[in-house]
Amino acid sequence: MDTFQRARSEEQREIRRQSILDAAAAMLDEMPVGEVSLNELSRRVGLAKSNVLRYFESREAVLLELLDLTWRRWTAGLPAVLADAIDAEAAVAERTERFAAALAASLAGYRVLCDLLSAQAGVLEHNVSPAVAARYKRAALANVGELAALARFHLPELGDRASRLAASVIMMIGAVWTHARPSPSMLAAYAADPSLAVWKTDFTTALQDVLATLTAGTLARTSA
Repeated sequence: MDTFQRARSEEQREIRRQSILDAAAAMLDEMPVGEVSLNELSRRVGLAKSNVLRYFESREAVLLELLDLTWRRWTAGLPAVLADAIDAEAAVAERTERFAAALAASLAGYRVLCDLLSAQAGVLEHNVSPAVAARYKRAALANVGELAALARFHLPELGDRASRLAASVIMMIGAVWTHARPSPSMLAAYAADPSLAVWKTDFTTALQDVLATLTAGTLARTSA
């Protein structure tokens, strides 16, 4: 900690910023967002907390940037996923179901993204400056726009409502993820009284059902 040397070039700064983001991602593989602390992140990176704050203004700023990075990686893989899953000649009802199933399945390898989306509005968008909040929101709008374009391509019947659907899809990912990961106390309650386990949710199955219903409803409103 005492041997900290300020990064002299933009390249060095970017390397150090990336090491902080990589450490945060590794922590999220081990613990939920709520348990990620700036102290532990600093320890893993090998910097004093004050030096980490030279690169990110807060823990939330680190996690918002990590959210954007993981979100863009997920979105980058979606064109191939959706192209493989959806037959452009199929009826709209079948394309709707396949769209929902492909999106839900594609998140299997993006646990960190789901965890961050579940904390986005309630946690991560707090304790950041207006400048950081605005930068993140611009990135989020661009990411939603990419998803909307894909939805419109495979379901042209959506028309202008594709953007609204895409935004709702992102909100649903975070909401379903939260409910699919019950607390230890809730798991103990399910074990003690199996009748309560009706509320225990499989993430992929529940998300597919929600997204299919959401997409079908949006299409119905569009045609109306």
